[in-house]
Amino acid sequence: MAPHLEAQAELFTPLYERALAWLAKEVTEPGLIVDAGSGPGVVSCLFAETFPGARVLAVDFSEPLLERAGERAARLGYTDRFGTLAGELPGVLADSDYPADLLWAGRSLHHLGDQRAALAAFAERLAPSGTLAIMEGGLPSRFLPRDLGIGRPGLEARLDALEAEWFARMRADLPGSVDEVEDWPALLAAAGLKHARTRSFLLDLPAPASDRARAYVADSLARLRDGFGDVMDPEDRATLDRLLDPADPAGVHRRADLFVLTAQTVHTAVKSV
Repeated sequence: MAPHLEAQAELFTPLYERALAWLAKEVTEPGLIVDAGSGPGVVSCLFAETFPGARVLAVDFSEPLLERAGERAARLGYTDRFGTLAGELPGVLADSDYPADLLWAGRSLHHLGDQRAALAAFAERLAPSGTLAIMEGGLPSRFLPRDLGIGRPGLEARLDALEAEWFARMRADLPGSVDEVEDWPALLAAAGLKHARTRSFLLDLPAPASDRARAYVADSLARLRDGFGDVMDPEDRATLDRLLDPADPAGVHRRADLFVLTAQTVHTAVKSV
């Protein structure tokens, strides 16, 4: 997963930069920023760039991903104020030496079975007046026109439906999974936090797509083809095969109308003094 996670975060950097700039207006001069579920550390390093006076702690269950995060921080010159912590969330946060002035969970909360309990644990690890920021929700990515000239129109909407079914199964199979209405401001309030705010951020990379964007789209569609090929409509499977064929003029490697458009939503709240 590491190359895919890195490629996605690097391509989505403009979106993350806008989100972090929004956070920087509310969180001034944080001492410690914790990236809970950091993966390979692309966003962790963006925090180090955005907040040059802060220490950044990347937290993840995967030690290989954290090694990549440390290597990225070293390449960018952040080693002296960048650390990593390996373990399962949220319990591993108890091993942090200091409470966080800003705790970020970017699309990691939904991988925890009891999201309400996880938010409460995150809130406990905040310093007084500290901010919890979670990125959950938004809009599905779009790469292609509704009618892309091959196969049946509306391919991406049908892929969305397959992903939604997979997501529900993934959540149900998590240890300690609890069904929860995804009212994030209400859940933040239930964790004892105040002043909930929500804002969405757009990534708009118009056609013609760059080589990096094409590679990301091809990888994303290939993952969908591999994951759902046995259950999807045969015509849609054939369409994906053509889209993934580098020699096909209608494929994502060559078509001129390829783009990347998506939105991600950030929810924040503050711990009382």
